[in-house]
Amino acid sequence: MGIADAFKSISNKTVTSQSLEDLEEQLLSTDMGYDTVDGILDVVRTHPRSEFMEKVREHLISLLPDQTILKPFHDATVLMVVGVNGTGKTTSAAKIAHIYKELGQSVTLVAADTYRAAAVEQLKIWSNRVGCRLVCNEETAEPTAVLFDGLDSAKANGSDVVVVDTAGRLHTRSNLMAELDKMYRVIENRFPEFNVCSLITLDASLGQNSLNQVKEFHNHGALDGVILTKLDGTARGGIVFPLFKQLGIPVKFLGVGEDLTDLELFDPESYVDGLLGIGEDLE
Repeated sequence: MGIADAFKSISNKTVTSQSLEDLEEQLLSTDMGYDTVDGILDVVRTHPRSEFMEKVREHLISLLPDQTILKPFHDATVLMVVGVNGTGKTTSAAKIAHIYKELGQSVTLVAADTYRAAAVEQLKIWSNRVGCRLVCNEETAEPTAVLFDGLDSAKANGSDVVVVDTAGRLHTRSNLMAELDKMYRVIENRFPEFNVCSLITLDASLGQNSLNQVKEFHNHGALDGVILTKLDGTARGGIVFPLFKQLGIPVKFLGVGEDLTDLELFDPESYVDGLLGIGEDLE
C-alpha cells in the first residue's frame, strides 16, 4: 500500500485510536521511518479532518531540503556515480552527462566499471546519444588506471564535467570499498584542480535496506546526494525522509524511466504531492 492509499483509508472516517494505529502501520510500510510517521500522526491528531491533508503536506515538505537549482559547474568537476549492483549507475551516469551537456558544458564520460563488459558497451552507445567524449580502456581491469586516463584526457581537452561510472560493489565487501578509496585518492592527489561530487544510485523499491548502503558509501567518500532510481514501478518512495533526517544526504535526482531524459531534478513539493496523491481524487 502506498502513502496516498494510507490516507484514503481514513479520509472519510472519524479519527480514532484504532484508525491512527492502522494509519501508522500503513505508513511504516512505505519506508518513511518512525520519526516521520510520528510527526504525521501528530498532525492528524491535532487538526480537523478537512485540514490534515494540507497540514501533512506542509509538514512533509518542511522535512526536506529546498530544491536544488541546477546550474553549470563554475569549476571543473568530477561526478562520481557509485552504488551497489543493479541500481542503474551506468544509465544514470549517461543521463547526468546529458543534463550537463544540455547546460552547455563540455562533458567527458569515464567507463571505470571494469568488471562488467556490458557497462563499457552501454556507455559507448549512450555517449553517442549524448554527444560527449568517452574514455575507456578494455585492456585493463584496474579502475583507477581508467580513472587516471579519463581525468588526464578531460584535463587536456578542457572538460568542464567528468562523469565517472564506477563498478557496482557491495558495501560489505571491504576489498571493493578499499578500491573506491583508492579512486578518490587518485583524484585528490593527482588531479587537485577538479572538485569532486559523489552521487549514489539507490533502487527506490529497496526501502529501509538502502540506509546501510548509504552509510557505508558515505564513510568511503562523502556523498553529496542520492539518485533515486526505478520510481516508474511500484516503489513506495518514503525513503527520502530518513535519508535526509538520519544521514543528512538529500535526494538530488529521480530516475523515472529508461530514456535519456528520464532523470528529473528532485522537487520536494512535487514529490510530496505525488506521495499524497494530491491532484488525484482522494474522495
